[in-house]
Amino acid sequence: MLSRPPPFAAAALLLLLLVAGAASHDVHVSMMNRLGGGNNMTLHCQSKDNNLGQQTVPDGSEFGWDFSVNVEGTTLFFCDLGWQSVMDFHFDAYSFGRDFVRCSGDKCLWIVAKEGIYGQNGKTGLWEYAYSWPN
Repeated sequence: MLSRPPPFAAAALLLLLLVAGAASHDVHVSMMNRLGGGNNMTLHCQSKDNNLGQQTVPDGSEFGWDFSVNVEGTTLFFCDLGWQSVMDFHFDAYSFGRDFVRCSGDKCLWIVAKEGIYGQNGKTGLWEYAYSWPN
């Protein structure tokens, strides 16, 4: 007669499979310039391991990049953004803890507008106000 593994072993195996699935999860982040009025934005994004360099994104255009989340579930890409009214705004463009579920899949989309930054909720498809500009 075969014996069953202890419940903690099954739980550990399930956790390992979930982490392995997350680790192989590829993501595309896109920052869309919707400032209007011909306003370009400058964007400098990076993670602990990858520096994407400074980009100039014309009004109506976008800048995007692809990456795989890490095994630890701590992937973080942060950006510094500037445009005519905002000189240097720091924000998280991808944080595993927030965005693995919010982005709901392989796309994490952002709109940069005059009133602030909106992120798309991958489950509902709605744009949610995420960041406001400093006064």
